[in-house]
Amino acid sequence: MIEVAGVTKTFGSQTVLKNVNFKAEQGKIVGLLGPNGAGKTTFIRILNGVIKADSGTISILNHDPVTHGDEIRKISGIVTEGAGLYHQLSGEENLAFFADLYGVKDKSRIIQLLELFDLAEHKDKPAGTYSTGMKKRLALGKALLHSPKLLFLDEPTNGLDPDGIKMVLAYLKKYNEETGTTMIICSHVLHQLEAVCDSFAFLEHQTIVEQGTMAELEKKYLKEIKVKVNTDMKLHRKEYLEFRCEQRAEGEVIFTLPAKIDIPFLLRGILENHHVYSAEILNNDLESIYFKVREMHNE
Repeated sequence: MIEVAGVTKTFGSQTVLKNVNFKAEQGKIVGLLGPNGAGKTTFIRILNGVIKADSGTISILNHDPVTHGDEIRKISGIVTEGAGLYHQLSGEENLAFFADLYGVKDKSRIIQLLELFDLAEHKDKPAGTYSTGMKKRLALGKALLHSPKLLFLDEPTNGLDPDGIKMVLAYLKKYNEETGTTMIICSHVLHQLEAVCDSFAFLEHQTIVEQGTMAELEKKYLKEIKVKVNTDMKLHRKEYLEFRCEQRAEGEVIFTLPAKIDIPFLLRGILENHHVYSAEILNNDLESIYFKVREMHNE
């Protein structure tokens, strides 16, 4: 779907992106991660043909954004931090306006999207009176009017409360599963994306230093596993069954294991003489892996 090789972009004397390589498979959701100022928004704009890279090659469904930018924009939608709505128009009028702009003939698409994003009962209210979450959902509806094959989402949950974040990400996941729309989600809020994305790309030092699925990243970057076990055992030493461990609180023990395959052996050993109430891996979440990637590429 998307193939990027050796892309570089400078603004004056400032290098924003250098030698960026990136891939996204059709129908997948890819999280583009990195600290503020890493170049995520610039990269999205280059992919969408809004600005031109200084060097490198880009192919999006066999189209080059430089020579076929209009074709790419016809098959893609974009949601930026600003909703890009007309506040004096109602929710339905906003979608009707953009439907005409995008050449959408089937006006039932407007009602379909208002219902999808739980905005049907608010369709006649001015968009300026909408909450931040409602505006985000209306902006998503706007981006999906023409049933794009590709969706660019630049910080789509900024300004939302926890309920709004959960709702928007659930809509995106559901829409991807139902339509097979490829999505690139650009964010620096890691815990939001872990359950939504199929793979992740990490921007560091103006380039993508790593890309892969959670399973691939975990295998590469986690050299040891930390497991929290809630149990009635009390430790009297810093090793148990040859594993390093520490008792952090009453009934809570943290074990350090070489790999996940050692977890059943550990739990069987504990259960011979004690109860186990729960066991949880602590360091295989996206945030832990993100900092491992950054640590390795900042050495």
